[in-house]
Amino acid sequence: MGYKTLCFGFFCILFAYCIYSPIPEDVEEPWKVRIISAMIKMTTFVGTICENIGLLKYEELLATLSTVHYTKAVSDENITVIDTKFSDIPVRLYLPKKKSERQRPAVIFIHGGAFVLGSYKIAAYDDLNRWTANKIGAVVVGIDTRICIMGDSSGGTLAATVTQLLQNDLNFKDKIKAQALMYPGLQSLDTLLPSHQKYQHGPILTREMIIKLVCLYVTEDKVLLQAALRNEHMPTESRHLFKFANWSDFLPEKYKKNHVYIEPVLGKLNASYPALVDSRLSPLLVNDTQLQSLPLTYVVTCEHDLLRDDSLIYISRLRKVGVKVTHEHIEKGVHGALSFTRAPVFLNLGLKIRDKYINWLEENL
Repeated sequence: MGYKTLCFGFFCILFAYCIYSPIPEDVEEPWKVRIISAMIKMTTFVGTICENIGLLKYEELLATLSTVHYTKAVSDENITVIDTKFSDIPVRLYLPKKKSERQRPAVIFIHGGAFVLGSYKIAAYDDLNRWTANKIGAVVVGIDTRICIMGDSSGGTLAATVTQLLQNDLNFKDKIKAQALMYPGLQSLDTLLPSHQKYQHGPILTREMIIKLVCLYVTEDKVLLQAALRNEHMPTESRHLFKFANWSDFLPEKYKKNHVYIEPVLGKLNASYPALVDSRLSPLLVNDTQLQSLPLTYVVTCEHDLLRDDSLIYISRLRKVGVKVTHEHIEKGVHGALSFTRAPVFLNLGLKIRDKYINWLEENL
């Protein structure tokens, strides 16, 4: 009994510490955001302890806990929902039952989770995809004619990557009508953009957490993690790539504040990680000619988001080369809102973003 009481007391103290960590004053629904942030910080803390004592890996704990929110493929009177595979890749299809007088549009949804977590089975994503299929009569995940590739967070990264690859492939050029990116991370070169510094402790997403998870996508070598936290992870031969992600050139003045651009230290690592200079991980690394071929683009950014500046740089570059961009900036928003549309972690902000996105699809797809 004494051991259980001690553990309970410890977690109460930890929760109290996490819940009273400062958050921006103008965040929408601040107490909900505070509670969600506290839960995430506690989970990452416990995950780190579990990994250090050899119980299970950090990411395994996070992945296990996320399965609590999984849903099954359940059809209803409007939509047939099927779990299947495309070339051994698990997918969930949402097929509207109502007959359509036109060829149906399609939306390919890529979930977030810092490349190593998450699933299309998560209830909030299932709700989003059902709503998309219902509202605009689209086949979600399946491919037809008018296609939008959409993703949130790291899913937005992958959506941007896939769209670039398809638009620059002669076999698929102009097959994609639109891309929709929800608060994506778009570069791994510089881990100290102004938003990375301002929101390094959250809310929701912390700098240490995102760097740790993205590094796991590249390698399990902890050397890379420590170097990335110091912003000393890029090789010397990557110097020419920084012109594509230099925030002093592309970030609007209002977001620069008093920050002074300092080029990251290059060549500190002896190990080589080719993924760090690969545009498939960092879609900002492609040149203007490749960006110029991109389709109609929809981007959602949230003010209180560590990844905010990645998108702002991307939007500046796209508009500079003539790509038509619709940008929704949520002044009181936080990262991951689309994931929090189900109790007990419910944010009205997630529903607002969902509705803005669906309205844009109705008008443009």
